[in-house]
Amino acid sequence: MGNLINLGDIDVVILCGGLGTRLRPVTGDLPKVLVNICGRPFIDLLVEGLQQWGFKRFILCVGYMSELVIYHIRQKKDWQVEFSEEKVPLGTGGAIKKAIPLIGSETFLVVNGDTICDVDYSKFYEFHIHNNGILSIALTMTRNSGEYGSVSIDNENRIENFREKENKNGKCLVSAGIYMMNKAIVNWMPGNIKFSLEYDVFPNIQRDLCHGFITNSKLIDIGTPHRFENATKYILRKCLAGLL
Repeated sequence: MGNLINLGDIDVVILCGGLGTRLRPVTGDLPKVLVNICGRPFIDLLVEGLQQWGFKRFILCVGYMSELVIYHIRQKKDWQVEFSEEKVPLGTGGAIKKAIPLIGSETFLVVNGDTICDVDYSKFYEFHIHNNGILSIALTMTRNSGEYGSVSIDNENRIENFREKENKNGKCLVSAGIYMMNKAIVNWMPGNIKFSLEYDVFPNIQRDLCHGFITNSKLIDIGTPHRFENATKYILRKCLAGLL
């Protein structure tokens, strides 16, 4: 079945509008998605990785220093990109809500602009369609829920609850910041302009419409200087192995 899936029909929304305050010692005057890792802007690594899976059309939700992101992306003449520009910060949920009119596919992929996780996107899409929900969240195992917050699922992969960040060690499932959504998710979004997906939308979705897709892939994000250092080492190893 996987070979019959054309991921090129699915639009990708990339959340790029964050201020990146915690990473400012590394980024300086650059928006987080343009910070260089192994000589490449992070957004290039992210988009090219998705293109390898067959995704073709991208909507970038931009905010902080959006003019730099837009200028950089417009140099990529072979990329199909539209921009949803936030004049004021909208939060992750508000950013998606604003971008909805630009999204051409009923089902679409959402990824955080500061995260890479080697998800099998064909299987992820199959999982989402099979479960007939409106939201599927890619989940990965970590030993530290204190950095991300954890997620629990039942034996049918339905998400039971979201736990906020706790200072705990021990294995737990966390969101990889990668989501398959249907446009019907707007029915669970609040009326206010600025809101969070994680806190204001996901916990309110009817349980049988929200599922967790477990991946064994490592979660790489550049949200803090420490994580950025680890991401650089990981991506350098992949480059040296000819995988990037």
